[in-house]
Amino acid sequence: MYAHVMYCILMSFFSIVLYCGPIISAFPFQASVYQCAFALQLRGAAAPRWRRASGSGAAKMGGGRRHPEAAPSGSRDSSVYTWEEVQRHRSRNDQWIVIERKVYNVTEWIKRHPGGYRVITHYAGEDATDAFVAFHPDPGFVRKFLKPLLIGELAPLEPSQDHQKNAMVVQDFRALREQVEKKGLFRADATFFCLHLGHILLLEMLSLLVLWTWGTGWIPSLMCAVVLSTSQAQAGWLQHDFGHLSVFKTSYWNHLLHKFVVGHIKGASACWWNHLHFQHHAKPNIFGKDPDVNTQHVFVVGNTQPVEYGIKKIKYLPYNHQHQYFFLIGPPLIIPVIFNLQIVRTMLSQRLWVDLAWWTSFYMRFFYCYVPFYGVWGSVLLLTCIRFLESHWFVWVTQMNHIPMNIDHEAHQDWLTMQLSATCNVEQSPFNDWFSGHLNFQIEHHLFPTMPRHNYQRAAPMVRALCEKHGIPYQVKSLWCAFADIVGSLRKSGGLWLDAYLHK
Repeated sequence: MYAHVMYCILMSFFSIVLYCGPIISAFPFQASVYQCAFALQLRGAAAPRWRRASGSGAAKMGGGRRHPEAAPSGSRDSSVYTWEEVQRHRSRNDQWIVIERKVYNVTEWIKRHPGGYRVITHYAGEDATDAFVAFHPDPGFVRKFLKPLLIGELAPLEPSQDHQKNAMVVQDFRALREQVEKKGLFRADATFFCLHLGHILLLEMLSLLVLWTWGTGWIPSLMCAVVLSTSQAQAGWLQHDFGHLSVFKTSYWNHLLHKFVVGHIKGASACWWNHLHFQHHAKPNIFGKDPDVNTQHVFVVGNTQPVEYGIKKIKYLPYNHQHQYFFLIGPPLIIPVIFNLQIVRTMLSQRLWVDLAWWTSFYMRFFYCYVPFYGVWGSVLLLTCIRFLESHWFVWVTQMNHIPMNIDHEAHQDWLTMQLSATCNVEQSPFNDWFSGHLNFQIEHHLFPTMPRHNYQRAAPMVRALCEKHGIPYQVKSLWCAFADIVGSLRKSGGLWLDAYLHK
């Protein structure tokens, strides 16, 4: 008990850092981890290569036309391209993207992207402006390091949007983003996050206090498991905040606290989470791009995949019963089995030694605190029960906004339309906010991933008004309706599969 209390005191020090971090990060010497990585990567051998490609090599890389008369004043590259030419470069070994009409060749650099190479790959041959702005708290800084990748720009007669996206929707959404920025909705409230971290620490202490006071009988043990499951679920929402760089102005403190919370408090890997979660935000509910809808043939989701599986006579499982076996496979196993195996495999295969050290510190702390009460195997059983309970919480909350929504192949929609077709909200209430980590405002979170979650409620009316203007559905449900829709959508998808399987 004494050891755990000392540990909680140490963790309280990190809550002080939450207050002091923004002040410290204001000094010039405080660079972000992302910025340092970006700078180091582009100062290596890749930079001269891109400079060579910016000249005559650009034609060799992509066959773009050169129009010297169209070059902007002061530009060091006069190559201009049509969308047709840009869209040719979306293969694994040849990838271009467009940001604010500038064309960048990211082929050799994507594997060194701090956010993971797949996020950029998903936008190869497309306009990535809104995704770029959404994921980078300081896009102006990152633009300086994009310069070595610049190979030209879109031709003057080419539209700014690809694939016939609605220019008015794009323009109005970007105006909305400027509006919420001016209202200060991207500024975090340090008190909110300190209180959130503090209540997690109190739950950790309460779990040991229960065992210290009432012993290790069935009822105290169940109470301990419930308290620790609550702590783990709430820590999951907190690491989500740090992972999205939504707490501090610079990335350094966000990355540091993210590794601490996801690694030391939760026993997971920050890099593993980043790699998967950023893909989900970049292309939500899109097959082949969003890992969250890659069900490994266990489920069929949406309206398209079930029919495709049925026509091809694919039957790994009886999908017409998936709404029933979901209760046995989904909530109970995601965290205790699937996520834990993925995390260990990723850390070892990618040699993520820093993440492995944080992950190890979680298990050392846990067993140090609970082996005196339960012994080794009893502590393993306790941890399994905690993961089991937490997994139910996690699955129902994270899937209520996505599984019932449109799930399909790439349709090349604009940022607003794509996110609204894949997400919905759940009614606001103090309980729903706390229970879901404010992910009941999933629409606002997907549109503005770096916005601190306590500001979603203020942004929601503006987002809703924009959706009404353009006729884009803005769905809000009750919590229980959202839970029921998960099962209902699985039942519907299973029925589509059975019909196609039997009759096509």
